[in-house]
Amino acid sequence: MKIGITCYPSVGGSGILATALGEELVKHGHEVHFISYERPFRLPVNVPGLFFHPVIVNDYDLFKYPDYTLPLSVKMAEVSRDYQLDVLHAHYAVPHATAAILARAMLPPDRQPRVVTTLHGTDTTLLGRDPGYGPAIHHALTHSDAVTAVSAFLKAETHSVLGFDGPIEVIHNFFVPQPPKRSRDEVRRELGLQDEVLLFHSSNLRPLKRIDLLLETVARVSPRESFKLVILAGGDFTPFAEEVRQLGLTDRIIVREQVTDIEDYLQAADLGLFTSDSESFCLSILEAMCFGRPSVARRVGGIPEVIVDQESGCLVDSDNADDLARAIEQLIADPARRQALGQAAQVRAQKLFSAAEIVPRYEALYQRVCR
Repeated sequence: MKIGITCYPSVGGSGILATALGEELVKHGHEVHFISYERPFRLPVNVPGLFFHPVIVNDYDLFKYPDYTLPLSVKMAEVSRDYQLDVLHAHYAVPHATAAILARAMLPPDRQPRVVTTLHGTDTTLLGRDPGYGPAIHHALTHSDAVTAVSAFLKAETHSVLGFDGPIEVIHNFFVPQPPKRSRDEVRRELGLQDEVLLFHSSNLRPLKRIDLLLETVARVSPRESFKLVILAGGDFTPFAEEVRQLGLTDRIIVREQVTDIEDYLQAADLGLFTSDSESFCLSILEAMCFGRPSVARRVGGIPEVIVDQESGCLVDSDNADDLARAIEQLIADPARRQALGQAAQVRAQKLFSAAEIVPRYEALYQRVCR
């Protein structure tokens, strides 16, 4: 099949998942065309069957703000026509699914690709509540040939928030770890670690991720010299630097921005920590699971679909920094328990959230809508 994929190219779960899906589809013999304003940051080059088509956004004085949706839809229609795409797979409803629906309408009936929309989170939980976006999202979902969500939680939220009564198939995220480029010891030396437990956090730092709570939590972990925290930041960490200083965490926190070789740090870590107010899935937790690393996280959103509490990680019911810190302390003090949880997490990741499990479900969906 010939499949077009549109996603946000910056660091974030939806773009990472979309890129990994494209790579795996090519391995399965499909032709994949990525369409976006930038090349997705993890998209490899010079891979036969894998193409990237940039969208040019002109900043005309006529518009107060540059428009992306219309140039994107025109490029989608152009690529669909020139390469005879079977499917346009839009990751995120706004603006990608909206643009895909418009692109399809630009083409003759016998040249129109099917439109598959995958919801990743804030396109429902945030934008879906906004009267300036909600109706457009509802329209895009209604006119998609298939809609998927990355968790049962997100499916339920979409039905509730948007009043969308169409079918939504739950297809969870997956992760394909690459071989680390450096050894665990090399990375830990780079981070200045000796015997400390290395806590791990990876996110785009948006307010929903509650970096303030993350920092407050680690500030309450005792003894303080028992750990360090590495934050892989998919954004500018500068706004949090003063809080790090005020909490006396300067020597406990290491920040790395825009990291592509995430596997180097995953294998060097011992324990994940995630304090988000909500997550539709939390791909970062799955990334840690694939390396046998358990996580402490809040019991919110779709996270309980990823972590089985006290079996493959630890869930905390509150947003209380003391409660989160106590959960971290218990696992720092109990290496055997940490290892057992990590091993169970790795088995769960391989069983439920591997490419071998998830990619065929997307292929079956494509085939179904194209019949």
